[in-house]
Amino acid sequence: MKFVIIKERKNPPDRRVVFSPEKLAEARTQFPDAEFVVESSDIRVFSDDAYRQKGFAVLDDVSDCDVMIGVKEVPLEALLPNKKYFYFSHTIKKQPYNRKLLQVMLDKHIEMYDHETIVKQNGARLIGFGRYAGLVGAYNGFRVLGLRDKLFNLPKVEMLADLNEVKAELDKITLPNIKILLTGTGKVALGAKEILDHLKIKQVSDALYLTSQFTESVYVMADVMEYAKRKDGKVGSKQEFYKDPTYFESNFMPYARETDYFIAGHFYGNNAPYLFTRQDAKQPDFKINLVADVSCDIDGPVASTIKPSTIADPFYGYDPQTEKEVAFDAKGAITVMAVDNLPCELPKDASEGFGELFLEHVIPAFFNNDERGILKRAKITTPDGTLTERFKYLQEYVDGNK
Repeated sequence: MKFVIIKERKNPPDRRVVFSPEKLAEARTQFPDAEFVVESSDIRVFSDDAYRQKGFAVLDDVSDCDVMIGVKEVPLEALLPNKKYFYFSHTIKKQPYNRKLLQVMLDKHIEMYDHETIVKQNGARLIGFGRYAGLVGAYNGFRVLGLRDKLFNLPKVEMLADLNEVKAELDKITLPNIKILLTGTGKVALGAKEILDHLKIKQVSDALYLTSQFTESVYVMADVMEYAKRKDGKVGSKQEFYKDPTYFESNFMPYARETDYFIAGHFYGNNAPYLFTRQDAKQPDFKINLVADVSCDIDGPVASTIKPSTIADPFYGYDPQTEKEVAFDAKGAITVMAVDNLPCELPKDASEGFGELFLEHVIPAFFNNDERGILKRAKITTPDGTLTERFKYLQEYVDGNK
């Protein structure tokens, strides 16, 4: 079987790659029956020469390969028929802008495996860039705090070589006495927590956070059962919430009254209650003035996130009274960082981390008869040009009805 690391062709360019040269060399050692090649790319964070030095063929024509491994969506004209593809297709939630992509993959009899659908039996994701989104998102929040309040001047992450340099820059700053709320407990939230812990910010319990004032910066990590509660007043559980969140309502305002800087690292599911609404943000006791929205659901659970921001222009202000965008440092505004492709700012580390997981969970499935069912669960389309059973719900989306 012949695997190829394909060139990223989506615009704006993405410098990440699924396998670094070192990790691809590991894959070759572990699976000598597989052949690994690399499609030439002038934008990848690792140069063509870095792969050549590890003994890989770097090619312009990869049409004889079986398994095409990328990161972002492949342009329609670049999709080769009758191949297996791995990339983030952004189709499984019926995203309207990628309907044509799924249609073309079916027409070309492509076997599509989405990185998002590479999951355990219980549905938990096995691979992703979540940790790096959390790391960069939390850093960016501190960066804009320094800019807005004229406290310190952190460089952009994309100007730094790797995570070690990011942490070295954080070592130079002194934080004011602020209270920080971090929502979530998954990879994104744990990435953000890594930054908070590196800064030696003290983690406190929910009870202390909500009832006490401190003489130093502190943070709390709130899970869904802290910021949401059952409408009927009964004690809720996470299992109930994930099964049917319509029985729950937000319990976020107690945190909003105590928080200066909010890092949104939670996963937001359909029909779940919003954390805070535009109306909530108008309340005089709403204290949050800085939001790093790593989750970045637009016009959704975090009312101040009215648009995604970009790596080039990462910050904006949200005026709670007018509900309009203003300057990020405008008086009375909530400062917002809502970059929706944060791991792109740390392409080397993100690629190395992703490749580790891909080698652990995905490549072996091609050689052990998919004993854990990873490929079976991940496959969206078949070589026959049909949707797999697991993804039959996408048929009306393919047909243009939804």
